[in-house]
Amino acid sequence: MKQLNTHIEINASASKVWKILTDFDSYPQWNPFIRVVRGEVKQGARLEVQLQPPGGTPMTFRPKVLVAEPERELRWLGRLLVPGIFTGEHCFQIEPRDRDRIRFIHSEVFSGLLVPFLANSLDTNTKSGFEKMNQALKARAEK
Repeated sequence: MKQLNTHIEINASASKVWKILTDFDSYPQWNPFIRVVRGEVKQGARLEVQLQPPGGTPMTFRPKVLVAEPERELRWLGRLLVPGIFTGEHCFQIEPRDRDRIRFIHSEVFSGLLVPFLANSLDTNTKSGFEKMNQALKARAEK
């Protein structure tokens, strides 16, 4: 198992950040890491997600939404092929600090047989993609 954790402070309300985070149609305009998301922000829904890590090739997968708690958390579970090969539980959390300031936590837990072979790429390209998305979300929310 491997875990990536990133966070950023954003000077905006939880509702504003949640609105940006769940407006999937606007992702191509601002998100450098998660280029496309299609589907409903609803627990149990199946999404279509296209990621493009810096220096990597685009990957499309169909995760299932585990948590969709407005202004708090969006979490999905994606798998490569079959369970046990490569699984990622991706999480976005919004922690209010005060009325117009939040901490955005962007994390993922990876498990499966391929994790040891992909660990270096996860630590570099994927983590960099998380950080670039965090910065882009901050810039958009603070506009």
